[in-house]
Amino acid sequence: MMLAMSDASPSQSGTARRPRALSGAQPTADSYHLGNYFGAFRQWVALQDEFETFYFIPDMHAITVEYDPALLRERTYVAAAQMLASGVDPERSALFVQSHVPEHTQLAWILNGITGFGEAGRMTQF
Repeated sequence: MMLAMSDASPSQSGTARRPRALSGAQPTADSYHLGNYFGAFRQWVALQDEFETFYFIPDMHAITVEYDPALLRERTYVAAAQMLASGVDPERSALFVQSHVPEHTQLAWILNGITGFGEAGRMTQF
């Protein structure tokens, strides 16, 4: 799970913006489990009141091993339904599928081309 927040600086209209939060959960199983609910989804629901929240299903992160495209598509639909059922409100949060946003792969291609191995090695995620 990843969480990124921005400052609550005033917007152009002069009103304070809420900080932003971004997180996602891979659709690598036929269903999420209680650990997903207690470890992430329950907190996601609470964050909707204080943050401008963006939740996503990182289906492209699930294709690092051999996979069945039809099964991954089904798991992605189930994942979205379970996130909604756990209380993620599309009126208060953006919920999206990673592969449906072409800018994600476009930006990854650019960053992969300009990020050196030494710089990447200093990141704990790398």
